[in-house]
Amino acid sequence: MFLRQSKAELPTPDQALPGRPIAMPVADRHEVLGTPLKGPYPEGLQVAVFGMGCFWGAERLFWTLPGVFTTSAGYAGGITKNPTYEETCSGRTGHAEVVQVVYDPSKIAYEDLLKVFWENHDPTQGMRQGNDVGTQYRSAIYTTTDEQRAVAESSRDAFQPIVTRAGKGEITTEIAPLGSYYFAEDYHQQYLAPTKNPNGYCNHGPNGLSCPVGVARTAG
Repeated sequence: MFLRQSKAELPTPDQALPGRPIAMPVADRHEVLGTPLKGPYPEGLQVAVFGMGCFWGAERLFWTLPGVFTTSAGYAGGITKNPTYEETCSGRTGHAEVVQVVYDPSKIAYEDLLKVFWENHDPTQGMRQGNDVGTQYRSAIYTTTDEQRAVAESSRDAFQPIVTRAGKGEITTEIAPLGSYYFAEDYHQQYLAPTKNPNGYCNHGPNGLSCPVGVARTAG
């Protein structure tokens, strides 16, 4: 049993679990796309990381998009090295459940990924997403370039008036440079794939709001 951190508060470094030096083993290839799950990735591809609550449904949203090379479920934004799912859910690692999206910018723009991000979860809920409560479910964008951070912040500012008109509060999405990204356990990878759990739990879908950036994408 892990001592649980407050579901609404991130741990300090002295409160965080120590983790381990060994990375989580995962499959070599994406269950749906058939592409490598881990890098190094082909030249010219870029990496984006998003936290939208439970990573199962979030990952499925992105692997359906044209121009996406591979996706994976993982942990980012925290302190503990190579955390497990149970440790992350304890609130004592500081990590959010996230999806890493490796994409071809010549085929799909970062703005298009942001549009999918903003329109398929509630970015105003703080340390929760729907009935999922805890710091690991927070809304987050972890950027891999200065340009990504500028575009992410601009898209947030453009989306806020639309959110406000819908009667919701301030966007609480964390936007920060990506530190370490840790792959989640293999059973979390492409969890909702047709060959795994096509009818599994997923609380992601259109929130009824339209973000004025990017191009609307229809999941296939």
